[in-house]
Amino acid sequence: MSTCRQVDIKRLIAYSSVAHMGIVTIGLFTHTLEGLIASVFLMIAHGVVSPALFIAVTLLYNRHHTRLIRYYRGIAIAMPLFSVLFMILTLANIAIPLSCNFVGEFLSLVAAYSTSVSLGVFTASSMVISAIYSLYLYSRVCFGQPSPHILFSRDINRRELHGQLPLIFNILLLGIVPSLVLSFIGTSLIRHL
Repeated sequence: MSTCRQVDIKRLIAYSSVAHMGIVTIGLFTHTLEGLIASVFLMIAHGVVSPALFIAVTLLYNRHHTRLIRYYRGIAIAMPLFSVLFMILTLANIAIPLSCNFVGEFLSLVAAYSTSVSLGVFTASSMVISAIYSLYLYSRVCFGQPSPHILFSRDINRRELHGQLPLIFNILLLGIVPSLVLSFIGTSLIRHL
């Protein structure tokens, strides 16, 4: 609940990182092979999605010199390309299908349900709450009447976009073809168990 009360964009993203690591921990404590594989995969996915979100917020900070959520409204009007980029990253953060976080969270959820139904319900509810505050952040920053602080903001340039494209590519690649990594994780874990 403290995440929903954050006023700083980077803190909110950092708290969502803590929530993802909680799901990783749940996967580890299921003591199943699926849970271990899910935990490792979700850590890899988190290592791609979270840095991309932090870079996007830094791009916003470089233009407006504040990370306070209340100063941002209507970014979609002033910075449409950034808004699309931020939407893709936010959706990946809340684990929509075809994103790498979806695979890790789904496997963790399966492992949690196989261990205990109440643990599965708890895990699923934490995922829903995480989606709520991530969508709140996106909605608050990108939509609404444009804030006077951002009316004449320039959109992201080609260099900034190209810096994010490899991360977005990996988010989608690991979400569409997770077997590229899951096979290595599975064989490595089986060898060490």
